[in-house]
Amino acid sequence: MKNNKSISCTVTECKNHSKEENFCSLNKIQIVKHSDSASNVEQTDCRSFQA
Repeated sequence: MKNNKSISCTVTECKNHSKEENFCSLNKIQIVKHSDSASNVEQTDCRSFQA
């Protein structure tokens, strides 16, 4: 997989993890929030995650 050096990622369980280094292989990712207003990191997720 090709590394996208603009997207750092340590979630090795994701299908899109580069496996070679801690980067994502996607060209872009989608970040979502769990509530109307996110006030901390725990209220956001990478919607691009695939197991």
